[in-house]
Amino acid sequence: MQTTFIIETNGQGLTEFTRDVARWISGAGDGLLTLMVRHTSASLLIQENADPDVQDDLRVYFARLVPPATDPAMGYLRHTIEGPDDMPAHIKASMMPVTVSIPVQNGCMGLGTWQGIYLFEHRDAPHTRSVAAHFA
Repeated sequence: MQTTFIIETNGQGLTEFTRDVARWISGAGDGLLTLMVRHTSASLLIQENADPDVQDDLRVYFARLVPPATDPAMGYLRHTIEGPDDMPAHIKASMMPVTVSIPVQNGCMGLGTWQGIYLFEHRDAPHTRSVAAHFA
């Protein structure tokens, strides 16, 4: 069983899409769900969904860890033709997962109580992102 989730982002930050995945997998039985983001400047995370400060703190942390190409500390970057946020977005995506696997039992994902599935957008501008899903 396969599908694609289309996720609209608002620029840098985390967008939760747990409910969309749960609706799709509902009643599917037992197996393993694999998700993969089809972009080189975004990541997938399983992260806390109870306190939105967690998502904000993650965004700010990675923005400080990998600043835009206009930051003097990033002067060594060569790939800047797509804007000062592009190469840093690729770096962030290489540091975080682009795939996640989740066990499914009786059509329910085996996530913890406060866990949600997030697309982590690393570019400044809003984007439409595609996440491939496979359940077997």
